[in-house]
Amino acid sequence: MNQKTSQTAKTALRGDLLDFSAAPAWGAEDDAAVRFRPNHWLLIDEQGRIAGIQAEEPGPEYQRIDHAGKLILPGFIDTHVHCPQLDVIASYGSELLDWLNRYTFPAERRYADPAVAHEGAERFVDALLAHGTTSAVVFPTVHKGSAEALFESARSRGMRMIAGKVLMDRHAPDGLRDDVAQAERDCVDLIQRFHGRDRLAYAVTVRFAPTSTPEQLAMAGALCKADPTLYMQTHVAENRAEVDWVAQLFPDARSYLDVYAREGLLHPRAVLAHGIWLDEADRRVLARTGAQIAHCPSSNLFLGSGLFDWTAAREAGFAVSSASDVGGGTSLSMQRTLADGYKVQALGGRRLSAWAALHSATRGAAKALGLGEEIGSFETGRLADVCVWDWAHGPVAEQRDTVARELHERVFAWLLLSDERNLAQAFVAGRSRFRRG
Repeated sequence: MNQKTSQTAKTALRGDLLDFSAAPAWGAEDDAAVRFRPNHWLLIDEQGRIAGIQAEEPGPEYQRIDHAGKLILPGFIDTHVHCPQLDVIASYGSELLDWLNRYTFPAERRYADPAVAHEGAERFVDALLAHGTTSAVVFPTVHKGSAEALFESARSRGMRMIAGKVLMDRHAPDGLRDDVAQAERDCVDLIQRFHGRDRLAYAVTVRFAPTSTPEQLAMAGALCKADPTLYMQTHVAENRAEVDWVAQLFPDARSYLDVYAREGLLHPRAVLAHGIWLDEADRRVLARTGAQIAHCPSSNLFLGSGLFDWTAAREAGFAVSSASDVGGGTSLSMQRTLADGYKVQALGGRRLSAWAALHSATRGAAKALGLGEEIGSFETGRLADVCVWDWAHGPVAEQRDTVARELHERVFAWLLLSDERNLAQAFVAGRSRFRRG
């Protein structure tokens, strides 16, 4: 259930605290960047910020919440997910382009109704919290009201939310197209009302290159250039048929990524989902501009899009975060997403450690979004976006946890075997927003 009461006192949480002081090495099982402090207290001040960590009992000024024997992590950060697509999660039998037309666009068209948009946003943010995700980069729909509803729902729960009205002025059905002038007016109004307010930020949201005319892409780039604090989110190089389509629509562009680069859409606050079919030149551009790829392994497997080469990204030097991409992805659970990430890399002959995986959905994602001073770790002064997890749920996981020999083995088993059923409590800025039962 949701807890919406105000925090009135300092809070102390006891449990097994796990976070990172820096980026861990790719495949190392024993890494100095890992900070594991079992049976410690996490102290949270009246402003919802982390005040410290200690082994000894806190003083009487703290309200104590004892989760001894449970795993406590920073709240997960999902860097690419679609609010309206809860309605089409687990839809059968399509690759990307057919899937959009068959399932996604009809679902998104319903969000023209303000009541549907409000109900969908409320359901979506509560679902994120119930899966241990406390911050997200989110696509609503082309409708201005869908972005308003999403921002308001996130604000009422104190969440860090990055979102923006979707831009689509071609190759989309009736009811899902905008035009350049009206879309610009809507974006400007939403930016003025929500960007930088509370914990909300605006993302110039290009659906993907095929659904925006060159004029609309230019408008989106102008918005980014006018205010470098804005984010940008889009899709890139997800599916081979999509890549071929972009090449036909933009014959002067060197690559799919170049379509965005030419309009000034690549910058340190740009989040591009997928990035499977990139070449070395594209990777150099991402590294040079500071843009990141939101890796969506569950979606890539489900839609048969391809296998992302994470090690090539690391070698090129650009950031990679992890994302559920629901509804192409099949769960909002970041554990399930990261477990699929391990399998994707294993198919390429690469082994993703539990540390590198978890870092990509906590401190690493926060740093890539420019939010490392706010969220993603247990550093003093960070906002206390914190989740408490059972180490094991059910007899199989309980037995596996019992026989684990060292920390990486235990955490890796937790990552592969856990999901939202393991979540005991979720805090946003120090306030309990979800508690099991």
